[in-house]
Amino acid sequence: MGEDLIRTWLTDHIGPVKSLERQARWRPVWFADVERDGEPLGLCVRGDRTDYPGIYPLEHEMLVQRLLHERGIRVPAVHGWIDEPRAFVIDRVGGRPDFDGCTAEQRDAVMDDYIATLAEIHALDPAPFAAAGVRRDGMGEYERWYRSSKKRPDPFLEFCLGWLARHPLDTRGRESLVVWDSGQFHHDDQRITAVLDLELAHIGDPLMDLAAFRMRDSIMGYGDFRRMYAKYEEITGTTVDLAALQHHHFAFTLSNQLAFHSALADPPPGSDYMTNLQWCHETNLFAVEALAEFLGITLEPVDLPDAEVSPAAVPGRHLVNSLRSGDYEQRRLFRLARHLQRFDEIGRACAEADLDDLADLLGTRPRTWQEGDAALEEFVRFDNGKSDHALVPLFHRRLWRAHQLLGPAGSAMTKHHTLQPW
Repeated sequence: MGEDLIRTWLTDHIGPVKSLERQARWRPVWFADVERDGEPLGLCVRGDRTDYPGIYPLEHEMLVQRLLHERGIRVPAVHGWIDEPRAFVIDRVGGRPDFDGCTAEQRDAVMDDYIATLAEIHALDPAPFAAAGVRRDGMGEYERWYRSSKKRPDPFLEFCLGWLARHPLDTRGRESLVVWDSGQFHHDDQRITAVLDLELAHIGDPLMDLAAFRMRDSIMGYGDFRRMYAKYEEITGTTVDLAALQHHHFAFTLSNQLAFHSALADPPPGSDYMTNLQWCHETNLFAVEALAEFLGITLEPVDLPDAEVSPAAVPGRHLVNSLRSGDYEQRRLFRLARHLQRFDEIGRACAEADLDDLADLLGTRPRTWQEGDAALEEFVRFDNGKSDHALVPLFHRRLWRAHQLLGPAGSAMTKHHTLQPW
């Protein structure tokens, strides 16, 4: 039904549709090939998220993209809005998103161009964006969404939000249009062809853009950030505040948990549970590592229990093998089955280890993991930073165990990436 409505809109507003294909990804996106005035045109239809509504509505993303394109920034042109299903239509751009096969020189040239593009965006007057309806306060929007949709205790997130509240950042008046979820673009091995995925763009501190893509670098390999920061300083004539970057990096590590707390507690239909869970566990580890760096804490390796063979081991293995090959939807179920299989092996022992840790902190051992989460959240809410040096290693152990339950030992799902040093 949705694709028929999209096809009709494209035909009525642009031209005959030659092909329309849903992309295999966590967000509804379609690639379309149409004919306009006798010429072929590749389009991308970006739909609304299914797992959470986003901190800004889809119309906000389209607005920012249109305003940037009108000002000569290399973003895909916007062709219009579709009421049902909620989506907007943009050009499908050439180039590629990764650096596979690129030389270091090619990668650095692309990143220099990207840094220059960020500087160009940051130099735009934010007043017309604000007047057009572009919003501010991205972290505030995330926290408001989390508070309004919260379904269960989330002690680590409450601990981190408390830390941010106790350590506010002085931006020294810096303000511009920011993309925030930076590092997303296509390139042609020499320069970027377009900045992409502007769903988090808003008016904020420009240094947010220099900090946010440090996490994505762990899988993309953008090159030396110190070189890129020096390039930004050269272009803008400003000095990059490393302390502010560290603060923004830590804040952005919380964005997945803020966004997907509700979807993980009660997944809606169509939600990619394992993708959301892996994102949250990985970035939560980045968050606790950032806190440890702030506090000068050395995080020790975390021991994992030996796998046990339960009565469910054989049917669990059969389920995993049955889902091993298939389409995108079946692959999502395969990853979920492997997570459940790993929990069957070590999950109960990990939960007991978490409760043992709480006994040392609280002076009493909660009976269940639910009681433990509630008691730990209550503790951090009223501790007001007094026990940070005890809580950071405790949370690291909890988060590491949770991360290692994502799949089999040594699998891609359980790999934790290392970020570049500051």
